[in-house]
Amino acid sequence: MPVAPARPSRDSLLANLSAMRAAMDGRGYTHLVVYADREHFGNMLWATGFDPRFEEAVLVVKPSGKPVLIVGNECYDYTQVSALVVAGDLRVERCQSLSLLSQPRGDRRRLLDIVAAEGFKQGDKVGVAGWKYYSPAEAEDSVHALEVPSILADGLRKLVGAANVENATDIFMHPVHGLRARVTVDEIAAFEFSNSLASAAIRRMLFAMKPGMTDLEVYAAGQVAGLPLGCHSTLSLGVNKNLGLGGPTGETVVAGGPMSFNVCHFGSNIARSGWLASSARDLPRAAQDYVDAFAGPYIAGVSEWLSMMKPGVVGGDVHAMIARKLPFETFGIFLNPGHLIHHDEWLSSPIGEGSTDELASGMYVQIDIIPSHPVYGSSRMEEGIVIADSKLQADLRARYPDVLARCLARRDFMRNVMGFDVPDTVLPLSDSAGIVPPFFFAPHTLIALS
Repeated sequence: MPVAPARPSRDSLLANLSAMRAAMDGRGYTHLVVYADREHFGNMLWATGFDPRFEEAVLVVKPSGKPVLIVGNECYDYTQVSALVVAGDLRVERCQSLSLLSQPRGDRRRLLDIVAAEGFKQGDKVGVAGWKYYSPAEAEDSVHALEVPSILADGLRKLVGAANVENATDIFMHPVHGLRARVTVDEIAAFEFSNSLASAAIRRMLFAMKPGMTDLEVYAAGQVAGLPLGCHSTLSLGVNKNLGLGGPTGETVVAGGPMSFNVCHFGSNIARSGWLASSARDLPRAAQDYVDAFAGPYIAGVSEWLSMMKPGVVGGDVHAMIARKLPFETFGIFLNPGHLIHHDEWLSSPIGEGSTDELASGMYVQIDIIPSHPVYGSSRMEEGIVIADSKLQADLRARYPDVLARCLARRDFMRNVMGFDVPDTVLPLSDSAGIVPPFFFAPHTLIALS
């Protein structure tokens, strides 16, 4: 098990601040305003080392001087988690309107008053980053379409003029030029730790699973670590007809039905789908060729997907390969076959139909290829891998030799034991990479390609 990594350092966060200011300069912004809440925390956490709990938060960055972090009552003391706050590089202001309803409002300063004190004036050009940006096909005026709360969006438009407030979320989240679309060696180490904890929990659930248990007991058997969750844990049995995003509800584990479950910490998501069975004999008659007709071809498709995880490969080509290898009529793959992951479970994706975006060294990619069939259910190997050229691997070896050694051992296991076509540019971050038990009551029985 990896050693818990240190929190983001002051130097790394100052480097992130410098990168944000360079991006601001490229667009002529006088201010960059970042919004975050419990669900949409990734950009704020990357920028400051702080993520809001219970409340919302706003960061205001100018071309020079100390940025200001605006938080509510309960997050005010928690801001000390940020090395920038501790060092005095980041000012903190309390805005009680960001607190939960009915909490004290003795400080009567409004959010817009605190924001305006950062020197906004009519004619300034302001970028606003939330968690999503829009294409022209989605919004008539996509450049100015904001997804942050109106109290912030309308206030900024009043301060500088509506035409001067732009959606700047792509600065952080665009799959090619986004500042979070490449990971550093420090982030690789942190995400490997997160992946290790999540995969260990999934393994414990698999080996504990027995008929007669409730799904709550299965989840409890995972001993899920206390890291923050990047998305809700799912654990869905076929009996409750909810194989998507549902969590444990107290249903009883019964042989002969499909199952899907995951554990997602900040920086990782490990998921599996299969059958509550000891062998194909436990499946409904129509599904007893599950491995040969569905799960096996799916794993072969994942192997070919892995073979393409190299710098310079075009994302549209990856999508086309999956569409050809796993046709929609049989496998029902609707979402992107792979996407970028970071602190948050889904950042964005260079992989999509017709995408001309190229894969690049430093991309942290989630193997998130989700098949679905009315008879066969699903099969899944959702894992995180880093695309890393020789330089990035050398940098990782110099700073975190044990992390690289574990990644290389996992890659060798995927190649030499399970038969996956894994290129030298792939670093698997989880011990469960390559491991897919089609029958959850027989967790030692895996799908191999050789």
